[in-house]
Amino acid sequence: MISVSDLRKKYGRAEALGGLSFSVDEGEIYGMIGPDGAGKTTLFRILATLLKPDGGRATVDGLDTVGDYRRLRRRIGYMPGRFSLYQDLTVEENLRFFASVFGTTVERNYDLVRPIYAQLEPFRRRRAGKLSGGMKQKLALSCALIHAPRVLLLDEPTTGVDPVSRKEFWQMLLKLRSDHGITVLVSTPYMDEASWCDRISLVQDGRLLRTDTPDGVCRAYSGKLYAVRCGDMRRLTVALKGSGEVESAFAFGDSFHVTLRPGATVGALRDGLSAVGLGQVDIREISPSVEDCFMALMGNSTADAHLHPDI
Repeated sequence: MISVSDLRKKYGRAEALGGLSFSVDEGEIYGMIGPDGAGKTTLFRILATLLKPDGGRATVDGLDTVGDYRRLRRRIGYMPGRFSLYQDLTVEENLRFFASVFGTTVERNYDLVRPIYAQLEPFRRRRAGKLSGGMKQKLALSCALIHAPRVLLLDEPTTGVDPVSRKEFWQMLLKLRSDHGITVLVSTPYMDEASWCDRISLVQDGRLLRTDTPDGVCRAYSGKLYAVRCGDMRRLTVALKGSGEVESAFAFGDSFHVTLRPGATVGALRDGLSAVGLGQVDIREISPSVEDCFMALMGNSTADAHLHPDI
């Protein structure tokens, strides 16, 4: 349903996309996972026919994003990262306006947006600018769906939204896929949202680090990973940074995720931390998350020590 081949884009000397290639199957929820500045928004603008690539080619539903842009715009629903609806129009006015742009009506496609829009109907006369973040998100999704697109392009749709609304949003995407067979390409900086996707690509600096299922990405992490915590996390930060046993250490919530140098042991790490006055340190082996794998892949020289060579 989406095919991207060697896609490239520069802004002056800055390379936003450095030869991306991937494909998305029909009815798939596919996630582009990466931090701000990774090139996700540039990719989505190209796929939405709002930006021309400098090189490579992209097709959506069999239509070229450059040569067939007029026909393609009727087949995609695009939700940009920033709330882009008319804030002075009411909820209902926004939805009817976007339906009219595509030559349809709210009534004709209401069944498609009903599960989402039903939550907004009590506020249909409220101006869009007065809605909460979660309600703005639902309105934007309803407007992107009202012309019954075959593909949804959602650029960081959950950024700035509370955790409950984030979960509700992903549940809505799963229902759209199961009930209507809509293909979804979604980007997010939240690594924990990868589990909602059928497949993901980890992206950094305009390049794909790895493409796989979320479980496949985690299985590729072959080294041992430890969670380390104690009562004085500030001192622990300094101690881990200076430890000769530690290869990498990243803060994750209330602990550090730590990898050890070749030949180093947990016992030696514990003794070293004790020697600098840190007692009762909890060290336990854990399973890696998608974020752990992303950090390992970003490590360049250290990534090979933790990931299978086929990455």
